[in-house]
Amino acid sequence: MTLPAPSPNDPPYLKGLNPPQREAVLTTEGPVLVLAGAGTGKTAALTARLAHLVATRRAYPSEILSVTFTNKAAREMRERVGRMIGDAVEGMPWLGTFHSIGARMLRRHAELVGLQSNFTILDTDDQLRLMKQIIQAAGIDEKRWTSRTLAALIDKWKNKGLTPAEIDAGESEAFAHGKGAEIYAQYQQRLRDLNACDFGDLLMHNLTLLKTEREVLEQYQQRFRYIMVDEYQDTNTSQYLWLRLLAQARKNICCVGDDDQSIYSWRGAEVANILRFERDFPGATIIRLEQNYRSTPQILAAASGVIAQNGGRLGKTLWTEEAEGEKVRIIGVWDGPEEARRVGEEIEGLERQGIRADQVAILVRASFQTREFEDRFIQIGMPYRIVGGFRFYERAEIRDALAYLRLVNQPSDDLAFERIVNVPKRGLGDKAVEKIHRLARAEGVPLMLAAAGLIETDELTGAARKALGRFVSDLKRWRDLATTMSHAELARQILDESGYTTALQAERTAEASGRLENLQELTRAMEEYETLGAFLEHVSLVMDNDAQADEAKVTIMTIHAAKGLEFDTVFLAGWEDGLFPSQRALDEGGLASLEEERRLAYVAITRARRRCYIFHAANRRVYGQWTSSIPSRFVGEIPKETIEEETTMTGGASLWRANWSERDDPFANVARGSGRGPGWQRAQSSGGFVREPTRIVEARQSAVSLGNKGRDDLAIGMRVFHQKFGYGLVTEIEGNKLEIDFEQAGTKRVLDSFVTIAP
Repeated sequence: MTLPAPSPNDPPYLKGLNPPQREAVLTTEGPVLVLAGAGTGKTAALTARLAHLVATRRAYPSEILSVTFTNKAAREMRERVGRMIGDAVEGMPWLGTFHSIGARMLRRHAELVGLQSNFTILDTDDQLRLMKQIIQAAGIDEKRWTSRTLAALIDKWKNKGLTPAEIDAGESEAFAHGKGAEIYAQYQQRLRDLNACDFGDLLMHNLTLLKTEREVLEQYQQRFRYIMVDEYQDTNTSQYLWLRLLAQARKNICCVGDDDQSIYSWRGAEVANILRFERDFPGATIIRLEQNYRSTPQILAAASGVIAQNGGRLGKTLWTEEAEGEKVRIIGVWDGPEEARRVGEEIEGLERQGIRADQVAILVRASFQTREFEDRFIQIGMPYRIVGGFRFYERAEIRDALAYLRLVNQPSDDLAFERIVNVPKRGLGDKAVEKIHRLARAEGVPLMLAAAGLIETDELTGAARKALGRFVSDLKRWRDLATTMSHAELARQILDESGYTTALQAERTAEASGRLENLQELTRAMEEYETLGAFLEHVSLVMDNDAQADEAKVTIMTIHAAKGLEFDTVFLAGWEDGLFPSQRALDEGGLASLEEERRLAYVAITRARRRCYIFHAANRRVYGQWTSSIPSRFVGEIPKETIEEETTMTGGASLWRANWSERDDPFANVARGSGRGPGWQRAQSSGGFVREPTRIVEARQSAVSLGNKGRDDLAIGMRVFHQKFGYGLVTEIEGNKLEIDFEQAGTKRVLDSFVTIAP
């Protein structure tokens, strides 16, 4: 198809589009896949295409199905199209999210799937309550197989487009020793009895309709002359099958997406959907949007170098007409606290250059990483905001843990008592709690004392009295332990013995894993304070610090939450193997997960418009223990010509110099509080670290190198010795990184500089 050349008479929606964008708008017939790289103006092309279809009368507004993933995206598209074609946009009933369109279709045909048109859509709480009833009725141990675990499992099946009858034995085995499919069927029947459905049903029921009711399928195939899909790389199997069925008759489907930005597999997204588009729709037109309007050439080249390592991608080359710009800065620091200090200093330096804080973002792989930045910014008075989540100390699991600690520290803290008296669930209902309140008011005593008195009476049922007695007894024992045990260790014991940790582990969800990581970070943070009281006072001061709403603030968020956003300056923290890429993700998903982690790295780098900083630390505190870290493999994949590596740090930051012996390992025996190992001395004059005049250790690339000689002699199978981990066998060699199976410590990845060949 030959497209018309640009003309002065072109309608407004075509003006300003580059040639590929123009092609995406004007190629109206047949299947079209628009591969839109980061920052290439895909929203402009998508909305112009929608306006073009209406303006040229190829279809009435009601004959176009336009699907987005978020209400915000749908609202933005409606507003943009409205500015282009006026009131005609009001006649677009099929512009919206998968769920909103699915609900609209389902209400028209509810009777065909056993529902009435006024069905209720259950929220998460109601869904979990219903699942709990079904689990209890089936005689399943809910402590081991929780309602939240079942909810996640059924949601996964629905994302895959699987009905209870289609669950095979292997899939069913995932819940309650093979009862998964049976419980799923009971849950679906209970939903029908209630004339209700959950969010997964909004697509699943529609998929069933289109598969089993031919007249319904043909009705919609004829209605929708054109189908448009945004963020196609994020579709799950159920959404993919639904779209494919609707498009089979006319085949006028245009999908816009970027396989390099598919980062939501944990929500059911299948990158394979976009990769097989040409196979699903033979003869499809593939249009690549590659001109980037966001980032500098240096940033684009760095991101492209990383993503090029992935095998499962369609491929494209981003370019820009922007000036060359600054190189990506790779900065190695000693530990997490040093990382937060250094980032704070860099931001203060940018502010002195006139760069506003609201054009600066810190992106992390895991939410627990935000804590050290929050604490540091409170100390230096730097305003910040957390996007896509709560501030660290505002998260529910952190507030729960703090309530336990407050009650141990101060037994008369009634607010803390109210929060955790039945968290996790211990069989104390509203009536039992009300009796505690009534007695406390009558006696004029704290709730804790009222509870202790109530268990000596027959006011409560036997089960409630036993549960409350155990709770009161535990609190007394923990209070006694507080005089002999470190407060951080006490916190870990409270979380374990209260059942809080066990309850989160039983959920077996990504959300629960993140909450566990946050709790581990909380106990790690406590170690920096001398007493429990001092730590709780610090938390109160942090929570009280709320900057003015109109003040420019640094944005702190996870990389996942940053997708679709952009900032002049981006700081990427914690780029170490195990943290990023996430070891948990690699263990669960292997190569597929590694490629998704790499796509996440690509998304992170391409959020930056002008400046990108990547930080990695030589040490991290994990589960209360100092662990040596090596730079993320993604750091090594960035083209060298695009980066500027920092090998020494002066002034207020760290100067990586030390006095050490040949056998010293700076990762071992790190002194608590200072965060520094043997041989490090505080420089009173500069706030940095200086050496005694015998030896210097450079911070080369991203970790401390001890300069051992004879590295070329190392080979797989060789027995080596590590000062911290002991003896082990080398199982893998990747540059200067070794994977070693240690006799006592298990498998670790370390730098070759830290081992010696064993005799």
